[in-house]
Amino acid sequence: MIKAVIFDIGNVLIEWQPERFYDAIVGSDRRKKIFETVDLHGMNDVIDAGGPFQETIYAWAEKYPEFRVEIRMWHDRWIEMATPAIDLSWASLRALQAKAIPVFALSNFGIVSFAYAETKYPDLGLFDQRYISGHMGVIKPAKQIYRMVEKGCGLPPEALLFTDDRVDNIDAAHDCGWQTHLFEGPQGWVDCLIAHGLLTRSDIKE
Repeated sequence: MIKAVIFDIGNVLIEWQPERFYDAIVGSDRRKKIFETVDLHGMNDVIDAGGPFQETIYAWAEKYPEFRVEIRMWHDRWIEMATPAIDLSWASLRALQAKAIPVFALSNFGIVSFAYAETKYPDLGLFDQRYISGHMGVIKPAKQIYRMVEKGCGLPPEALLFTDDRVDNIDAAHDCGWQTHLFEGPQGWVDCLIAHGLLTRSDIKE
């Protein structure tokens, strides 16, 4: 029996599309060159594991002076990459809470960047419990982070239903015994919640 539902945040509740942002700002050709040269997602993993936000990004920018301005945008214009909200996903979260089903967040997110996101998305405060990698010092899909959630919430793995947009994160949770759903769009997620008997279509109010 499912006793808590766990949401990833990026690309589940809020779109996270750095490539789309850079395409709009510098064009797809230069963006491709930047991303082929600089492991920006690897840089972001450092932040998600608890590394300093601005200092990490600015230090990487100095390693690649040709792209210094663009790399610094990862900090200076970060919030423009984390948009828009995925409304139907938020509606599902509220519907679960209205039925007294606990909802948790488990997200790879930096300490400072998460605090910044809260200023634009105050609904990030709705969760019953939040497991944010920057504060935990470990990122998905490391097995440790899932065990930390289990310990924190006191629920067995089979009682947890988790959705995430990344296959590796879902596979790791499944290997830990969690029930899982690969997020490929909000409607599929709603259908999953209905299939599990947690919601009905009439419960969703966008």
